[in-house]
Amino acid sequence: MKVQRTAIADVLILQPQVFGDARGFFQESWNRRAFAAATGVDAGFVQDNHSRSHRGVLRGLHYQLRQPQGKLVRVVRGAVFDVAVDIRPGSPTFGRWAGVVLSADNHRQLWVPPGLAHGFLVLADDTDFLYKTTDYYAAEHERAIAWDDAAIGIRWPLAEHGIDAPQLSDKDRVAPLLADAELPD
Repeated sequence: MKVQRTAIADVLILQPQVFGDARGFFQESWNRRAFAAATGVDAGFVQDNHSRSHRGVLRGLHYQLRQPQGKLVRVVRGAVFDVAVDIRPGSPTFGRWAGVVLSADNHRQLWVPPGLAHGFLVLADDTDFLYKTTDYYAAEHERAIAWDDAAIGIRWPLAEHGIDAPQLSDKDRVAPLLADAELPD
C-alpha cells in the first residue's frame, strides 16, 4: 500500500496493491496491520456503510459533534470527487480542504480522521461508495457545513464533468457556513 499525504497532514490517500490479469483483479481492501504500518493509525472500525448515488449528487459536508467518525472511504463502481475539511478548532490547517478523485478504476481510498467534515460529488451514474467508520452514526450529533462556503473554497469539478448544479438533500441545501457552524470542542 502506498500512502500520499495531502494538504491536511493526517488526511491520507491510499493506493492499495491491485493484482490483475485477463480474468479480472484482486485487491485487499482492508488489513488492520498493513494499514497501521503504512499510516501509523490503528483504526478500530465499528460500522460499514454503502451508498449509491447518481451523477451530480453532492453529499456533505457532514460531521458529528460527539462520537466523531474516522472514515476509510472508497468507490467500487463509478467515481466521486471526495473531500475532507479540517474543522478542528486550534488546528494549524483549520478551514483547509483536501480532495481526490476516487473511482472503481483507480482503486484509491481516502482516510478521513475523526473531527473533520466530509463530503463527495458523484461524477458517474450509479456510483457505489463504501466507507468504514471508527464510531457509530449518531443522528442527534450530526451537523453539516455549506458545500459552497467561499471561505473554505473547495474547487468542486462541476463544470469539468458537465454538472450545472449539484443535487443536494434538504439538510445540505440549508447548511450554515463554517463561520456560523457549531463545531466540536
